[in-house]
Amino acid sequence: MATGLSLHVGLNEVDAARYEGWPGTLIACENDAHDMARLARTAGFEVITLLTAEGTAANVTSVLHEAADRLVPGDILLFTYSGHGGQVPDLDGPDDEPDRLDETLVLYDRQFLDDEVQHAFRAFVEGVRIVAFLDCCHSGSAIEISGGAPEDGTGRFMPEPRQRQLYDRDRSWFEELRSTLAKDCPADGTAPDALLVSACQDDQVAADGPVNGAFTGALLQVWDEGAFRGGYRAFHRDIQGLLPPTQSPNLYVTGTPAPDFLDQRPFTI
Repeated sequence: MATGLSLHVGLNEVDAARYEGWPGTLIACENDAHDMARLARTAGFEVITLLTAEGTAANVTSVLHEAADRLVPGDILLFTYSGHGGQVPDLDGPDDEPDRLDETLVLYDRQFLDDEVQHAFRAFVEGVRIVAFLDCCHSGSAIEISGGAPEDGTGRFMPEPRQRQLYDRDRSWFEELRSTLAKDCPADGTAPDALLVSACQDDQVAADGPVNGAFTGALLQVWDEGAFRGGYRAFHRDIQGLLPPTQSPNLYVTGTPAPDFLDQRPFTI
């Protein structure tokens, strides 16, 4: 029998001391993580949840590495993230970003590059199914990873001036990290077989909410406590239909996931 492992990260704030005084306060991200963990547990996954201060780069990396060591072909990893998204210039890295920006997950202690997500996913053996649901801004291709803000200010994005300030502060560190990750890339540049359903496109922002983020709330509504019976494409389409054009969820794949994987009912172990 196949094994399903899931990691759910939800951050209602970040460590202001690490972000130059910016706390990144949000409302619904921990709720999103709890609800996605409940959904996964009901589907038979073994669940790990990291909330706010637990959502550090070291903790996320550790859980993903442990999962990669354990899962074998036919198994599945489910990774969900709810929090802020960011972007940093990719001026010196490989030419893998058309917009010359690396998308980031804004974890509690630092930004987590899309290159780091790819690196973590590459550690899984071929044949492990990898699914990610990201409820954050700039997440359209955010496992590679990867505008205007909602008028009410509830977007899950790090303000652009703050992004510039932090990038200027940490530029040399990011350059060294990218160099280290690049050395571990396969010689042929192949990407892991993974599927992402994101809250929005790379150039859009995702809305927070009083109970759930707009994307997670739509996902839960479409899932309907397990009544949904379509595949990932239909799941993405139905979620997209509940959100406005200013927040258009993306279905994105890396590598060459098998067609029967894409056609599976979501959260199938």
